[in-house]
Amino acid sequence: MDPPLRFAGGFFTEIPVVVVTLSDGVHRGRGEAAGVYFLDETPPRLAAQIEGVREAVEGGIARAALGKLLPPGGARNALDCALWDLEAKRSGTPAWRLADLAAPVPLLTTYTLGADAPEVMAEGARGRYRDAKAIKLKLLGDGADAERVRAVRAAREDVWLGVDANQSFTSQQLNDLMPVLIDARVALIEQPCKVGREAELDGFASPIPLAADESVQGLTDIVALVGRFQVMNIKLDKCGGLTEALKMAKLGRRLGLGIMVGNMGGTSLAMAPALLVGQYCDIVDLDGPLFLKSDRPPALIYHQGLVSAPDAGWGAAA
Repeated sequence: MDPPLRFAGGFFTEIPVVVVTLSDGVHRGRGEAAGVYFLDETPPRLAAQIEGVREAVEGGIARAALGKLLPPGGARNALDCALWDLEAKRSGTPAWRLADLAAPVPLLTTYTLGADAPEVMAEGARGRYRDAKAIKLKLLGDGADAERVRAVRAAREDVWLGVDANQSFTSQQLNDLMPVLIDARVALIEQPCKVGREAELDGFASPIPLAADESVQGLTDIVALVGRFQVMNIKLDKCGGLTEALKMAKLGRRLGLGIMVGNMGGTSLAMAPALLVGQYCDIVDLDGPLFLKSDRPPALIYHQGLVSAPDAGWGAAA
């Protein structure tokens, strides 16, 4: 990755991934997964899970059956997205149409600034991310977050601004930082509390929407968010693929939650199916390829703060 991404849980210098390729002898479908780092999903573990279900997959499995074959996570995501891609190629029907969506449009995406010294983050916002229309800041809960937020807002008065604590705030830290976030016109606070301590948010009337990330993996976690979070962040690596992600978006909307789509890192092959989920979303965070020294072709198109898919590639009709 260039530059490395620092956040409250550590830092990334590279994103190892697993790619699944399914073939019927004529057509190929592919899916990519990085796995869920905070659940210790690594490419070797994902590959072992996938190999463990090889016989069932090669016997001809429907996407709907994957939920019974594998738990949510990166292995199921890679297989699920490969099945979507293969069906698109075999049927000559693009994945968006198979999913009963309207034709995808370019979407505003956040550009993520890893946690660093305030002046470094400000320079990143002015320089490397000068075309961004929305910026998300990684915060650490280390006492310097207020200056990080102030510095980036001063550097970019024009952008939508969100912050991501990656579980690093106590309720007191969140309360103490809130005046700075309000003054800086921060529009979203992502995962302020640790997983398992969501009850700390009971009765906390945040003037800025709170988004659940690590606190929501799949469909079964959504109902518990209501009343504590206002937004949920769907990631295909967490929930196990496009099939469940689309169900999550619909359920979250019915429950009155704002919908966000994010990523665990990866190439355009991983972002392309998430871009379909993004068509449902209020907030899109699909900047993973921007951290890579080189992307996998055909690459998504990032232009003036928007992201879109090329005509060829994942999910396109053959």
